Amino acid sequence: MLSNKDYSKMTLEELVSEEKKLKTQKITIAVLIGVVVGIAVYAATHKSFILPVILFIVSFMIGRRNSEHLRNIQAEISRRDIG
Repeated sequence: MLSNKDYSKMTLEELVSEEKKLKTQKITIAVLIGVVVGIAVYAATHKSFILPVILFIVSFMIGRRNSEHLRNIQAEISRRDIG
C-alpha cells in the first residue's frame, strides 16, 4: 500500500492479481478508517480539537491513497484490453 509501483511495466496477470489484492483489502481499510474516525469523534466529544482534525486528515489520506491505487490499476488494465 505504501509503495508506488509502475503499473505500465507490470504484466496483465500481475495487474489483475494486484487489483484482486486491493479489492480484498477494501474491508480492512474501511475498518481501519472506521476506527480512526471513531477515535476522532470520541476525542471531539471530550473537548479535544487537534487530535480529531489530525485523525480525520489521516483517514482521508488512507482512503484516497487506496482508491487512487485501485483506480490506476483499473485504468491500466482497461488501456491494455483496448490496445
